[in-house]
Amino acid sequence: MQTARVTFLTTPDDKAALDAFAARTGHSVGHVLREASSRYIAEGADREDADLAALVSEVNVAMPRMAAAIDRMIETLDATHDEVDRTLRAAGIRT
Repeated sequence: MQTARVTFLTTPDDKAALDAFAARTGHSVGHVLREASSRYIAEGADREDADLAALVSEVNVAMPRMAAAIDRMIETLDATHDEVDRTLRAAGIRT
């Protein structure tokens, strides 16, 4: 496995807690950080998938309501255009 160095800054208290955790579990600090970062990345992908699924569900619920609202707007516009046309014809402006 090829590796690359990653350096990060933390507080002395967090560093001490990390050292203590690594010692208690019998792993190196590097191992603990690699495992933690791998889990963090994997959980982020799972969370994004769950968020996307929830969004798709919401869109699926909203789409029929949106389509119905657009249909009502079209009907209202058609009726308004007809009324304007009748008014203009009655006033002799449109033939």
